[in-house]
Amino acid sequence: MREFVGVCRSIAVGAIAASVVVAALAFAQAPTAAMGPDAGQANNRPILIKCGRLIDGTVGDPRDSVSILVRGDRVEAIGKDVTSPDAQVVDLSSATILPGLIDCHTHLAFHPGSISLAAIRESVADQALSAAAAARATLQAGFTTVRDLGAPNYVDVALKRAIERGTAEGPRVLACGWSLSITGGHGDIGNAYSPFIELPHSNIADGVDEVRKLVRQDVKYGADWIKILATGGVLSAGDNPGAQQYTYDEIKAAVDEAAMSGRRVAAHCHATSGVKDCVRAGVASIEHGSFLDDEAIRMIKDKGVYLVPTTFVGDFIIEHGSEFGIPAENIEKAKATIPKAHESFSRAARAGVKIAFGTDSGVFPHGQNGHEFAVMTRLGMEPIAAIRSATSAAADLLGLSKEIGTIEVGKTADLIAVPRDPLTDVRALEEVRFVMKSGRVVRNDMPK
Repeated sequence: MREFVGVCRSIAVGAIAASVVVAALAFAQAPTAAMGPDAGQANNRPILIKCGRLIDGTVGDPRDSVSILVRGDRVEAIGKDVTSPDAQVVDLSSATILPGLIDCHTHLAFHPGSISLAAIRESVADQALSAAAAARATLQAGFTTVRDLGAPNYVDVALKRAIERGTAEGPRVLACGWSLSITGGHGDIGNAYSPFIELPHSNIADGVDEVRKLVRQDVKYGADWIKILATGGVLSAGDNPGAQQYTYDEIKAAVDEAAMSGRRVAAHCHATSGVKDCVRAGVASIEHGSFLDDEAIRMIKDKGVYLVPTTFVGDFIIEHGSEFGIPAENIEKAKATIPKAHESFSRAARAGVKIAFGTDSGVFPHGQNGHEFAVMTRLGMEPIAAIRSATSAAADLLGLSKEIGTIEVGKTADLIAVPRDPLTDVRALEEVRFVMKSGRVVRNDMPK
């Protein structure tokens, strides 16, 4: 009991320290005009955006030569004849406009090669500084909302609060705090070290009672989502991505406990049996889903569970992992897992499984989230379906469809612009040049 109290106290202190550092760094980096929760349009004038092409994220067809009127943080009007005499005009008539993108699987507190070494090399302050920079890069890349699926010391919660206060610049963040792991499992950083090195194990929960307790702790410290590591993984030592780790009863305990406080569960799952138990237990999303058989695909579809496939990250690990210090063991695991993961994604997409966009950013450099689109389309997804996975579908998974995910009158004004039509060249989404979040322009590099 004394140990648990000590851990909780250190977590709370760490979260406070992270909040202070995030705010300080972001204040130093972000322009003064961008700071503060009420910062927005100059002189409170509405903004009239002239669109070359509009892909609004709905099931409707793209529209050419329309205008969007933004007042405050809301879309007020859309159409060919929309105007406002006092509006500030933003001419994007050479660009394609889309809803702000949503990444349902990020790790803002991580950076390539850091995941296991962070425990001994980085303080909470280091992690907070890194997370603040990552948040800004992610927003600049056109991602106005993210679900952060795992950060040490509740850095993601502190970052979320700093962004909401206006003292940091970044996307809207849904945080999960510590992800739950079994002893010796995918999230147990001690796997890579001697048993005689004392490391923090604040995310370890074995058995139903411990799972419930850690879910309650995550909720207590501000988690919006709960993440469980139901199977082995690629970027961990000594475990197998094809092996289930949490039992059905433990997964069900996490789902039930999360539901009691209005939260849902995202499940890291590679192994087939783990996917099936997670679906049976009622998780909201399957992350990765590398080894899907026909029954697993059918179960996911029938239950309306979202698959968040993270297709780009595996290619990155295989092609660039050694450059970023990723151990050879993990690269070999990626080589064995990723071809199966890509095949599973293609089959699931063809079967009509609901797909939500997610990248696992933090394993690769932040701000490169848009590279996911090219891999998804290479594996057989139509560009418009890939775009919807990062807009309307992602908003649905996150329970935010009434606010974001499409450009519609009355919704939050999250918009981006790219220089080419992504329906003919999906890599245009790697070249975001304009970003508006909640009615405030945070980037405009479009040619005049």
